Amino acid sequence: MGVRKGGRSDIVKKVSGIRKIHRLKKRNKNKIINNKIAAGDEGRANGDEHKRSIHIKVCCRRGMQGRTRLFSCAMRLFLRCFRLGQRRGRSKLLKRAGELWSYGKLCAKSLFYNSLTNSDVIIDSLFEPIYWLVDHVTRWFGVAFVCLVIVLTSSIVLIVYICLLPLILDTYSPAWIIWHVCYGHWNLLMIVFHYYKAARTSPGCPPQMKTDSPSVSICKKCIAPKPPRTHHCSICNRCILKMDHHCPWLNNCVGHFNHRYFFSFCLFMTMGCLYCSISSRDMFIDAYNAVETYYQTPPPPFTFKERVFHKCIIYLWVLCSSVALALGGLTLWHAMLISRGETSIERHINRKEKHRLEKKGKVFRNIFHYGRMNNWKVFFGVETRSHWLTRVLLPSAHPPYGDGLTWTHSPTATRRTLLAI
Repeated sequence: MGVRKGGRSDIVKKVSGIRKIHRLKKRNKNKIINNKIAAGDEGRANGDEHKRSIHIKVCCRRGMQGRTRLFSCAMRLFLRCFRLGQRRGRSKLLKRAGELWSYGKLCAKSLFYNSLTNSDVIIDSLFEPIYWLVDHVTRWFGVAFVCLVIVLTSSIVLIVYICLLPLILDTYSPAWIIWHVCYGHWNLLMIVFHYYKAARTSPGCPPQMKTDSPSVSICKKCIAPKPPRTHHCSICNRCILKMDHHCPWLNNCVGHFNHRYFFSFCLFMTMGCLYCSISSRDMFIDAYNAVETYYQTPPPPFTFKERVFHKCIIYLWVLCSSVALALGGLTLWHAMLISRGETSIERHINRKEKHRLEKKGKVFRNIFHYGRMNNWKVFFGVETRSHWLTRVLLPSAHPPYGDGLTWTHSPTATRRTLLAI
């Protein structure tokens, strides 16, 4: 029994040893297989990276070769053009450069010089930005200027009615009272009427439709025919018949149909300012002397009403005297132009034309000058003697002489018809 037991144990041990050996062999085989697989993966990975690096190098070489080819093609093209220019010769290049230089000099001269250039043209060109600024300021502030005229005129009228008229009624004789009341109200009526008509009456524009009326040129701004004595107003942006100027105090152009109203307003406004200045001269001196004593010690016993009265008299006299001087000069200037049969613009044009013809030994003659007296009759529309009263000294809305489009009448015929009247 013991032998059998011992034999069985040996057999068991041998069998277990054999099993361990098989297990170890399997483990070693698995490790070997895993190592081979890992080695194969690494090889494959290394092969892929190697292939990628080779591909990148090939692409870089091809890009460098493409850039080199492109640069070489551009250089070849440039060299061909340069060789072609050299083959054609430098004479054509110099000739082309000379033509461009001559053309540039011609353009520069055409901008700064022509046969009609003189000092007036140069001065006008230099002042063109100022003219542009004045035009736009006048256009936007025209309403403000009209309101200023109304306010200043109304203030003078109120001072006259509140301060001066009661004093005149208390101190002057009946004859002087009648004179001041009648003349003052007549002058005020003429001022208001002619200012309203000058500001509200259209100066007249050429018709936009095609007509048979003659034209002397084409307006560069309106691209339309311009009748004689017609000019373009840059502020109103339209052509004006027999244009004199654009008046900011009217916010309107002075032209064929409202020229008489404008001159009459200037004339009667000057007369009214002179009347107020002369009539209040003594009161102005007294008021000025009284104001100088305000700061004395002890101060004079003037009431508030008396102080306001003194300042109103000084304001009235200073404003009326200043307006009389400024507006009086303008009125005299326009009276001289009317006597010569000219407008403000025509005065400038005729003077230049006169100097131009004098250099050629010729005499300039204004075809719209019919004689001094006849010019005034045409301007005021006087046809009979009674018209001096009804159309000049009293408010009248009669139309001017002619339509402003045609000026076909000759000076001799006009002079005869007006003298016959």
